[in-house]
Amino acid sequence: MVDLSQYLPILLFLAIAMVLSAAFVFLPMGVSRLTGAHNPNAEKNSEYECGFPAFEDPRSQFDVRFYLVAILFIVFDLEAAFLFPWAVSLDLTGWPGWITMMVFLGELAVGLAYAWKKGALDWE
Repeated sequence: MVDLSQYLPILLFLAIAMVLSAAFVFLPMGVSRLTGAHNPNAEKNSEYECGFPAFEDPRSQFDVRFYLVAILFIVFDLEAAFLFPWAVSLDLTGWPGWITMMVFLGELAVGLAYAWKKGALDWE
């Protein structure tokens, strides 16, 4: 039988975390609404990032190649993240660690060759 009273500190911690996170989100919004001047005009609502209006609907779809390049970037970024700790601990892992990493790099090379063959890296 599980003693549920042991979970009371965890529930208290979660409740305090929820209250604090809600306070950190909603309290500044309320204070700014009460103390700040809410005076919108055409100048305040104009474009401010690039200085000119958008050419087309901002909800237009991206080309699928953008997503393919992004996914490939994430995959090879993770590869770099795995290579550094492997290189540092190679003296501890020895030959099994080396062989495992070569299999991992081989799988990534096959994946890159497949993506290259399919034209995922071609940009027009």
